[in-house]
Amino acid sequence: MKLKSLIASLVLSVSSMSAMAETSLKFTLDWKFEGPAAAYLAAIEKGYYKEVGLEVSIDSGKGSLDAIPKVASGTYQFGFADINSLIKFKDQNPNSDLKGILMVYDKPPFAIIGSKQTGVSSPKDLEGKILGAPAPDGAYAQWKAFTEVTGIDASKVEINNVSFAVRESMLVQKRVDAITGFSFSSYLNLKKIGLKPEDIHVMLMADHGLKLYGNTLIVNPAFAKENPEKVKAFVAATIKGWKYTVEHPEEAVKFVTAKNKIVKESVELERLQMCINDNVVTEDVKKNGFGDVDYSRLEESIEQISMTYTYKNKPSAEAVFTSEFLPAKSERGL
Repeated sequence: MKLKSLIASLVLSVSSMSAMAETSLKFTLDWKFEGPAAAYLAAIEKGYYKEVGLEVSIDSGKGSLDAIPKVASGTYQFGFADINSLIKFKDQNPNSDLKGILMVYDKPPFAIIGSKQTGVSSPKDLEGKILGAPAPDGAYAQWKAFTEVTGIDASKVEINNVSFAVRESMLVQKRVDAITGFSFSSYLNLKKIGLKPEDIHVMLMADHGLKLYGNTLIVNPAFAKENPEKVKAFVAATIKGWKYTVEHPEEAVKFVTAKNKIVKESVELERLQMCINDNVVTEDVKKNGFGDVDYSRLEESIEQISMTYTYKNKPSAEAVFTSEFLPAKSERGL
């Protein structure tokens, strides 16, 4: 009886030690649980985080401007946010050590969307037309830089500051000739309300001269300083989640629909596939691996932001992003 008790005690002790070894982490998205969130949910459901001793919980967000301060303050250890918003945050908070650690969107989804009916399929087509652009829209924030690099005469474009709620419907009704928005979101919204795919013209700003990167993983600086190996483990497991999702999008998207009961699987699969094709697995990523940045390009993108934003404490590329937590290039293929 004593031997059984001793064995039971040892089993309980080992179990407790194992539980203590698993680190609980909080991760905030920039937006709702939609198609592109599949990779992080896959990393949970396939056990990639658990394999490296991490217990990860994921929450939806309300935009990058919501995610960034949550991670900076330590409310969340990790987050997903637009690096261009992070650059401005660093300018406004020069003493913050907050950085990107895994570049997910090699190209941002910032886009101008026109239609066959309004005759807008290229940047110069916007001259003499009306652009519907919500004032707080992330794509519209790049408008001045976009006109600079494409040679659009901005004085010939009328801006109508429409609301997010009516943006796509106003394009369908031809009350505006084009809109700003996130490529995959506006495209799917336009399809939903009646435009045929062949009548929708999506112009990714990154395909027309803007050097901007998109969304990156960010980490709380204090946590990173105290737990560099756990940050590396989180990054490696997240890369595995993305690899699984790129290879098995139809399966990965089911993790999204299980988490968010009100979305349609077919819609989120299309959103996810657009994100993979346009933003994640770009030609640069195929050549150089997933997750890192070209620091000269990042510096150029910081300069391009100055076309639309006045810096007070302009950060360097190295102050905004670090490659120190990334695995070797050979381990970052998608």
